[in-house]
Amino acid sequence: MSKKPLMSRALVLAVVAILLIVVLLAYRTRGLNFRWDLFWRTLDRVEWSWLGLSICLILLSNVGRALRWQVMLRPFGRTLSVWKLTSDTAIGLTAVVLLGRVGEVVRPYLIAVQTGLPLSSQAAAWLLERTLDLLVVLLFFGFALLWIPLHTSGFDPGLRTMLTAGGYVFGVTGAVCLLLLFAFRDPRRQAQRRILSALTFLPAQQYARTEHVLEAFSKGVDCTRNRPLLTLLLAYTGLEWAIIVASCGALLRGFAVTKPLGAIDVLVLLGFISLGSVVQVPGVGGGMQVATVIALTRIYRVPLEAASSVAALFWMVSSLAIVPFGVACAFHQGLNWSKLKLLSAKQILEEPQGEESDK
Repeated sequence: MSKKPLMSRALVLAVVAILLIVVLLAYRTRGLNFRWDLFWRTLDRVEWSWLGLSICLILLSNVGRALRWQVMLRPFGRTLSVWKLTSDTAIGLTAVVLLGRVGEVVRPYLIAVQTGLPLSSQAAAWLLERTLDLLVVLLFFGFALLWIPLHTSGFDPGLRTMLTAGGYVFGVTGAVCLLLLFAFRDPRRQAQRRILSALTFLPAQQYARTEHVLEAFSKGVDCTRNRPLLTLLLAYTGLEWAIIVASCGALLRGFAVTKPLGAIDVLVLLGFISLGSVVQVPGVGGGMQVATVIALTRIYRVPLEAASSVAALFWMVSSLAIVPFGVACAFHQGLNWSKLKLLSAKQILEEPQGEESDK
């Protein structure tokens, strides 16, 4: 596919995203005295230097992801350059935006193809990556739970209920992830055998596939048993999120209504945004936007219209900024984007081994 149709698709996507945001806001503010002039004025007065810095930082955070994935390849005796992994990350994130949920497996698929490893091994690496990110998110949200009631006057009981419920959800999810992570670190594979023994009722083909996936996941977790590798994983995770925090802070500095917010406030907002991402609306990002609006209006007393502008731009920076670069990386690699579009999660997961990429 030529570069021009890809760039045209990215442009159309950006326009559609803006329209979706406006429609979503119009739907959720029906019956309210929503001042659209304030909404547009807030967007119009954003400081572009801070916005540009925020975009650069959010793109730079993908280098941290690439460095972390490079560490997860070491137990398999394979390696890819940081540039190659960063390129695959950009393509994978763009696939999520352009193709929907199926795009989640594009990055593991590309890395598996390039290294000749089973796709399940890189799907396991992706799951480990998500687990590490979730632990960071739990730290942010836990901090928000502790900080807000102590430092916010007239704390809203409804907000307290939402935070408490979210805290339980995040706590249980984090506990499950940690249990799985520690259980699969056992070199004797006891957890794997117990899970398989409980799944003997499955048909032979599905049982064999499950066994293959669990074995690959165990190998993916193997790197956490090596203390130097685990240290690197944690360090690169910290680097990635430090850049994300800086990007969020730069974006908030670009708006007059959020310019006074400090580093602690950025962490609190990221806690809310993380909560909102759990109920993310595919293709719209409504959950994240609503959580951002709630935090800005209920905690920092930002007007609804201005908060909506900040939330909309934050979602566009965090989700859409990668698209032009992902498209450029796909074109540079000579990838057939039409083939990626036709892939389904079932088709990809049935690929047991890496194969030559279709140029």
